[in-house]
Amino acid sequence: MRSVTLGHYLPGNSLLHRLDPRIKLLSLLILIIALFLVRTFTGFILFAVFILIVFFGSRLPWRYFLRGLRPILYIALFTLVLHFLFTKGGEVYWRLGVITVEEAGVYLGAFMTLRLVLLVITTLLVTLTTSPIAFADGIEFLLRPFRRLGIPGHEIAMMMTIALRFIPTLMEESDKIRKAQMARGADFETGNVFRRARSLVPLLVPLFVSAFRRADELAVAMEARCYRGGENRTKLRELRTSLLDYLGILTVAGVTIAIVLSGV
Repeated sequence: MRSVTLGHYLPGNSLLHRLDPRIKLLSLLILIIALFLVRTFTGFILFAVFILIVFFGSRLPWRYFLRGLRPILYIALFTLVLHFLFTKGGEVYWRLGVITVEEAGVYLGAFMTLRLVLLVITTLLVTLTTSPIAFADGIEFLLRPFRRLGIPGHEIAMMMTIALRFIPTLMEESDKIRKAQMARGADFETGNVFRRARSLVPLLVPLFVSAFRRADELAVAMEARCYRGGENRTKLRELRTSLLDYLGILTVAGVTIAIVLSGV
């Protein structure tokens, strides 16, 4: 639970911190598209080198950043094992009765796992260097063209930002509840999978109650401050792009083209 860093913001003064949130969100969208267009490991290596350069330029603490990757390792390992066991084709590397690990499964498993890890790393770089308010303003601006279709950009941006900010809050709350239940004699570590799953009930029930209580308190606080949505709403700080922002989006576009063409 302490490893979850999604939704956290680490203040800083790096180039990545100073970029316009709209540029960072557009860059994230471009890089995600590039990840799904890459068809070779060469493209992934180029992508990883670029992300590594951006990471060192962001001046984020690497221990904190690596800690945020722990939860995704279980999903990555699960993805890898599934491809090893169920993707068939090519040379057989290992056999145990009817279970085989073949060349296509190893290749596709490593390919999909690497894509998943790079996707999470890229997203973490954006969320850790963008404040929640700037994040909401950026999403709202990007959704503004869809207003004519009846899509409420401000409300969607607000919901996404609140949901993102609730992640670390609920993680801290669940950790407190777990310690309180353990002090009362609850055991979350021993037994088989089904017993450990049943032992989570005393943790999930108060967590849901706490989540609804926090949501209700937030709604009351927003109403007390006369919040009425994004219609005719002014901003204390207007977003303005600078030369650094244009250079940033051009760099991302150039790197993306190079990555995609490397697999052609």
